[in-house]
Amino acid sequence: MPPDALTLDEINALGRDAFVARLGFVFERSPWVAAAAWDARPFRSRAALHAAMVAAMWAAPREQQLALIRAHPDLAGKAAIAKELTAESTREQASAGLDRLTPAEFARFTELNDAYRARFAFPFIICVREHTKASILANFVERIAHSPDDERHTALGEIAKIAALRLNDAVRE
Repeated sequence: MPPDALTLDEINALGRDAFVARLGFVFERSPWVAAAAWDARPFRSRAALHAAMVAAMWAAPREQQLALIRAHPDLAGKAAIAKELTAESTREQASAGLDRLTPAEFARFTELNDAYRARFAFPFIICVREHTKASILANFVERIAHSPDDERHTALGEIAKIAALRLNDAVRE
């Protein structure tokens, strides 16, 4: 847990702007999720805070959900190479070894990223902290056969998992 992690009491005491400034990163480049969850205060647990944020995500209009999905980078993609990932995405991708791919692995990730984007018009999302390179690649292959609506739903579920892990890092019970 980072030394600057806040307690739930500290989180609950924050005004809306400070709350969003502190937790807006939890959902990749989408601080609107934190802003929408703020009204659910006070949070009795980190799980309740996460539930409020996830509820805000699911309640959002479809286009806003798609914008949230599209705010995520490709795995081992151009943004990673250009060092344009958020600090959280950089750490998460490194945790699965995506920053240390062989040329063949990189080529496979590029091929799958391109095929996935062509099919769904958004990046492949998976909670990489729960996976290895091999299991990520297997999920890519399996999920590319999903329908667009099923895959949107799956991507949002993965985003919720990512958010839970980020909250665990940022908020002390």
